[in-house]
Amino acid sequence: MVEAYAVFEPKGELKPYKYELEKLLPNEVVIDVLYCGLCHSDLNMIDNDWGISTYPLVAGHEVIGKVSELGSEVMNFTIGQNVGLGWHCDYCHNCDECNDDDHNLCKKAQGTIIDHYGGFATKVKADFQSIVSIPDSIDLESAGPLFCAGVTVFNPLLQYDIKAGSKVGVIGIGGLGHLAIQFLNAWGCEVTAFTTSESKKQEALDLGATYVLNSSDKSEIKKAIAKFDFIISTVDVKLNWNLYLRTLKTRGRMHFVGIPLESLNIDVLTLMIGQKSISGSQVGSPSTIAKMLEFASLHKIKPIIEKYEFKDINKAIDRLRSGKSHYRIVLHR
Repeated sequence: MVEAYAVFEPKGELKPYKYELEKLLPNEVVIDVLYCGLCHSDLNMIDNDWGISTYPLVAGHEVIGKVSELGSEVMNFTIGQNVGLGWHCDYCHNCDECNDDDHNLCKKAQGTIIDHYGGFATKVKADFQSIVSIPDSIDLESAGPLFCAGVTVFNPLLQYDIKAGSKVGVIGIGGLGHLAIQFLNAWGCEVTAFTTSESKKQEALDLGATYVLNSSDKSEIKKAIAKFDFIISTVDVKLNWNLYLRTLKTRGRMHFVGIPLESLNIDVLTLMIGQKSISGSQVGSPSTIAKMLEFASLHKIKPIIEKYEFKDINKAIDRLRSGKSHYRIVLHR
C-alpha cells in the first residue's frame, strides 16, 4: 500500500491518500521515495493552471530514492540503488526524438504527475529508461531539484554548444537562476546576473557571477548593449525583451527556460539586423540528466534548499506560494 499526499480539487489542501500500485510491468521499476523536491510546476498542476490536471492528484516530480522492485526486462539497475526521477516517467522509445536521444521532446512522453501518481508518496513507479542513477558523490538530500531545475538550465549548454569564455547573461536569481549561474561559471563562461533584488547581489557573486546588473534600471541594462553571446531567462514576468535583445552580440541568442505570463512582444527588426535568435526548452533527456549529475559532482554544484518533512507538505506549499523560498524546497521523511 502506497501512502501519499493528494489534492482532490484545484487549489485544494493536500490530504493523506492511500492506493495500491498497478502491476509492475517488465520494463518498470519501483522507487522507495526518500526525498522529493517541490517545484512551481507542482503548484501549476495542483491548481490546474494548465487545464490538464486530474484528481486525486499526487504531485512531485523531483524524486530521489532507492530501487525496491525490478521488472523482468530491467537492465543496469539493482535493488537498493540510489536513483532519481524527473518530469517524465516514460517515453515511446520509437519516435525520431527518442531515437536521437532527445526523449524529453517525445510527443508521447508520460509526465510523472500527469495522469500518473508522483513523488509525494512512499513509492513511485516508472519505466527504467526514465530513471537515472545518482553518483555517490551527489548529496541525496539536495539532489531532487537537479532533476528539474538543474537539467533545465544545463540542457541549453549542450543543445547550443556554449563555449568556455562565452559571455552569458542570466535573467533572474531564483530556483532556476541560482543553478544557472553555478553551471555557467563552472562551464568557464563570464556570467552576468540580472536581478531586481539588491539583497541578492552579493549572493549572485558568491554563486559565481562575474557581474550583477539591476534589471529594473534601464541605464544599467544599456551598459551591456552588444555584450552577450547568450542570455538565459529564468523568470515568469513580463520584461522589456527588446531591450535585452539589444544586449546580444551579432548572432546572439536569447533562450527561455522560464515561462513569461504574457506573450513576447518582440521587435523582429532587432532580430534581423543582428541575425539574432530566440529559443526555449524544458528539462532534458535521461542521458542529459546523467551528464548534468556528473558535471555537478565534478564541480560541487548543488541547489540551495529549504527542508520540510512530508507531514508538513501544506506548509511547504504555502512557503512556495509566498515566493520567499530560498531557493528550492525539498520534502523528506
